[in-house]
Amino acid sequence: MRIALGIEYDGATFHGWQSQPHGNTVQDTLEQALAEVSGTPVRISCAGRTDAGVHALAQVAHFDCAVERPDHAWVRGTNAHLPDSVAIRWAQPVAADFHARFAALSRSYRYLLSNHAVRPALNHGRVGWYHRPLDVAAMQRAAQLLLGEHDFSAFRAAECQAKSPLKTLHQADVVRHDDMLVFDFRANAFLQHMVRNIVGTLVYVGKGKYPPAWIAELLASRDRTRAAPTISPAGLYFAGVEYAPRWRLPGTGRMITSSLLL
Repeated sequence: MRIALGIEYDGATFHGWQSQPHGNTVQDTLEQALAEVSGTPVRISCAGRTDAGVHALAQVAHFDCAVERPDHAWVRGTNAHLPDSVAIRWAQPVAADFHARFAALSRSYRYLLSNHAVRPALNHGRVGWYHRPLDVAAMQRAAQLLLGEHDFSAFRAAECQAKSPLKTLHQADVVRHDDMLVFDFRANAFLQHMVRNIVGTLVYVGKGKYPPAWIAELLASRDRTRAAPTISPAGLYFAGVEYAPRWRLPGTGRMITSSLLL
């Protein structure tokens, strides 16, 4: 039986999603908890791997298991063996040809940036921070130049293992809510550090170091060294995944996401 899961987690204390020998990853933590419920080893695959310090509002994963359990057992039973920073929100059986990663039509990320003269305390580890005023209108104009299919090499980490830098960005928005800037991105897929590199570059535009048109120049250059430094992972959230309606997952046919705004 193949089971799909909806998961949220605070990534501040984890070394990313992907399993590592030391075990301090979201994947390792989930697999150990699921094994307690299934009584057998479990291996899970997710829609999009996250780096160290990155959070998830609506990660989707799947696993195969030879034993049957009620849906609520996969949720409540597994959560009883998870730390407070990780929770399964829903679980349901899916067809054997469903794959959390390869069936995804698009993925979404949200970045939260505190734009205040004083660093945040209560939201430490959950938001990025920039202390000087930012021109959100200029940042939004710049962000629109990223829409469509492009070679995003200028925003790609040097260690990125993606086969191609060509990605299609469907959404790139920047809005302000009081002292919080909210960046929303949706694409067919993302390169490693792509969102954090884009946000850092938009901050350069917002503080007036470069005009919005600079973004188009960076894209054309395909040169990572010309863009801004990678911004902190603290404010980055894997916000959702879009699947075809036939999979009948929560939020069928729409982006599975959260309205979180800290």
